[in-house]
Parts: sequence; C-alpha cells; structure tokens
Amino acid sequence: MDLKRQQIDAFTVAGLRVRTTNAAEHRPETAKIGPMWEQFFSEEQAESIPAKIANSPIYGVYSAYESDASGAFDVTAGVAVSARTKDYEAVQIEAGEYLVFEAQGTLPDAVIATWERIWTFFEQSPQIQRRYATDFEAYTGPESVAVYIGIH
Repeated sequence: MDLKRQQIDAFTVAGLRVRTTNAAEHRPETAKIGPMWEQFFSEEQAESIPAKIANSPIYGVYSAYESDASGAFDVTAGVAVSARTKDYEAVQIEAGEYLVFEAQGTLPDAVIATWERIWTFFEQSPQIQRRYATDFEAYTGPESVAVYIGIH
C-alpha cells in the first residue's frame, strides 16, 4: 500500500452534520451518512455555503469521537470556509500529522473499500496510533478521494 504522511494546517469545513456509529451505518434502516450525502448533493449544498474558499474540494469530516472506531462520532459533509456561518454546521480540522489513503473508482464504493483498508492497516500496524480527533475525506475528482487519518 502506497501511503504517505502529511502535515496538515488547521482549517474549517462547514456543511451538513450527522452523529452516528459504524454499527448503525452497517444497517440501511439506521444509516445516516448516505442520506446526509444525498441531501448535500441533491440540494447543491457545496454551491450555497457562504464564505466557501474558492476551488475547495468537497470534504467528509469525522470528528467528536466518543472513543475509537466502535463509538459514536460526527460526520460533516461540506467545503472549506474562510468564516463560520450560522446556517451550517462547522468543524475545525485539527493541525497535525495525517496518513493519506488515496483511492480511485466509483463512489461511494471506492470510499467504503478505502475505509476497510484503513481499519485493516491499523489492526496490522499497532505501532501507529490514530488520534481520533479529526479525520477527513477530500473528494478530488468524480472518481478520486483521499482519506486523511490523524495519527500521533
């Protein structure tokens, strides 16, 4: 697996937010992430968020972790912004070191497969510890995504 480490400066993403768990996401009747993304795209949210930074990719941000991959967490679908707005949820991406997992292919399948790779990677690499602070997906094209996982 071709992984890279990258230092990221803090930045803010604003958009729609849900709170969920990985267990809930495995059952269609309790899944919240897919419906949130459907709303985000069907309402063309990326175009209407005030203070959007020009040429911002679309981001999926994972934050407010209750514990680890088994606990509850927030997911925000949005864009990078230069200022917070009262009409959208905002989350600050924490500055720090991230591992970057890149994927190409049909979305959302490529993202789901990438998360499987991420979980396997951390199971097989206990010497590398996740921060469980902020992690994010950057959608860099119609079939291209990079998933950034915060590490210690």
